[in-house]
Amino acid sequence: MALWDAVVRVLIGAILVFLDLEKDGIFEIGFWVGIILILTAIVGFCPLYKIAGISTKCEDEACQS
Repeated sequence: MALWDAVVRVLIGAILVFLDLEKDGIFEIGFWVGIILILTAIVGFCPLYKIAGISTKCEDEACQS
């Protein structure tokens, strides 16, 4: 998982968790989606990416610079 992907996951996950906590449980599904997004960012692995064959990692030498 690329760094930008992990950062976006943490930001969106934190927003969803915050909305649920701030609005007293209205966004219950959003809370769990947010937790999953944050956990996949921390671990660096997304099972849905694996199933779909998607990779955000840059494997070219051109991307390394």
